[in-house]
Amino acid sequence: MRVLMIGGGSERGLALASSLIAEGHAVRIVSRDGHRREAIEGIGAECWPGTPDVVGTIRYALENVTVLCWLLGTATGEPEDLEPLFGSRLKMLLEKTTDTTVRGVVFEAAGTVDQALLACGEHEVRWAFEHNEIPYAWIHADPADTQTWVAAARDAIDSLLGAVRATPER
Repeated sequence: MRVLMIGGGSERGLALASSLIAEGHAVRIVSRDGHRREAIEGIGAECWPGTPDVVGTIRYALENVTVLCWLLGTATGEPEDLEPLFGSRLKMLLEKTTDTTVRGVVFEAAGTVDQALLACGEHEVRWAFEHNEIPYAWIHADPADTQTWVAAARDAIDSLLGAVRATPER
């Protein structure tokens, strides 16, 4: 399986990517300015230069992707700059997944972003399912708790694939 992570260059995103890579999955992480390239490639993931602000920069990152993860629950910036990421930009990317290998979308539905924006993003993901039958799953875990967040993200990914994964002893 190949996972595309948009907003995955954070420490929790890298932890999620590491857990996937450890099981033999391929991970591609979009990096806006490349400052996280060393960390991304250091864990064995592919760094894709692009930004969700310009969907055209990530359109081809969807190639051979099984699961798309929209992990922007802790995005920072002015509200007018964040709104398109949970509205028009997300909708545009979801529309572009229709004729691809993407079998599901994981949406980070918790974080520091205004709840109204997260709700808007949830609406767009549901719309994509209703109109294009793109399955989805949510991550509702607190992004400040990396271990719990990674477990929730893995559960979301696995639920889309119908996979059963062994849980390590804690």
